[in-house]
Amino acid sequence: MRVLFIGDVVGSLGRETVATYLPRLKKKYRPQVTILNGENAASGRGITGKIYKKFLQDGVDVVTMGNHTWDNRDIFEFIGDAKKMIRPANFPEGTPGQGMVFVKVNALELAVINLQARTFMTALDDPFTKIDELIEEARKKTPFIFVDFHGETTSEKQAMGWHVDGRVSAIVGTHTHVQTNDARILPQGTAYLTDAGMTGPYDGVLGMKKEAVLEKFQTALPRRFEVVETGRSILSGCVIDLDEKTGLAKSIATIQISDDRPFME
Repeated sequence: MRVLFIGDVVGSLGRETVATYLPRLKKKYRPQVTILNGENAASGRGITGKIYKKFLQDGVDVVTMGNHTWDNRDIFEFIGDAKKMIRPANFPEGTPGQGMVFVKVNALELAVINLQARTFMTALDDPFTKIDELIEEARKKTPFIFVDFHGETTSEKQAMGWHVDGRVSAIVGTHTHVQTNDARILPQGTAYLTDAGMTGPYDGVLGMKKEAVLEKFQTALPRRFEVVETGRSILSGCVIDLDEKTGLAKSIATIQISDDRPFME
């Protein structure tokens, strides 16, 4: 089984980049499942029903979220019907939406789980305890389990990687918008990447207009950050191959498409 993951999509430029390159990525890699983090898709904050549906039309199978899940109030109008979208599973009991979804791949199924870290972020329920519960639930149906762990620090993401090694197929980090250079297969067979990076503006700061960010760093005064909507773009992600007997990973390779790293057919 081959899984394609696309890192945090930021704003309209990120959405346009997905629409442009996803068909070409699918032709090149032929993934059975495509997963995309969409928590910044609506002007850098949250997601709308229209954007969610467009991702599905573009060929995405599952949309994951993160700490900006609720930033666009439109989500409350459609999250109950969004069967292919998941938000962090360790939000408190009773939170709208779902934290895990199963995707059929011929005779197999892939469980996709979304979790949020806690260091320097909102104090949600313990993600380590929650993942244990979800792995037990998922493995009743399938050994194929993919985790999007949305977190700030490399240490918490690495710790989670070791915690689930051998029990999930892959764990890929999101949130920092900068792709890390540590894609690997952990000793017990789990594919790991600290952060997949972002998909969107190439010439901003984490997707935001650099002028306001620079001024805030230089003056320490509050500034409103705005998403870069035009110009060059980058697509970041990874492709993972899973053993169809064990569900464990055989390989993981990062993907980056930009002016400095042109797409190769």
